Amino acid sequence: MSGTTAAASVRDNKALNRFELDAHGEIAFANYRRTGGRVVITHTETPPPLRGRGIASNLVRGALDLIRAEGAKVSAGCGFVADYLDAHPEYADLTA
Repeated sequence: MSGTTAAASVRDNKALNRFELDAHGEIAFANYRRTGGRVVITHTETPPPLRGRGIASNLVRGALDLIRAEGAKVSAGCGFVADYLDAHPEYADLTA
């Protein structure tokens, strides 16, 4: 699964307040809370056997694309998302 395909497969599980990505029979997820027009991603979790494969990056990319599509802004409430945003200036418009 390519990074673009994986990111496109991210879904917003509104019932659990998290973005999810199915990967190799497991689910990686990013918990969030909404406040006004902002989505605060508070925690990302990749199952241990899948770590180090870029799955969390694909998850965050897909989550940011979904947030952009709905016209919301994002705040990084966890270090992984903060680092991802720092490394990907193409998402700077979401943090303003």
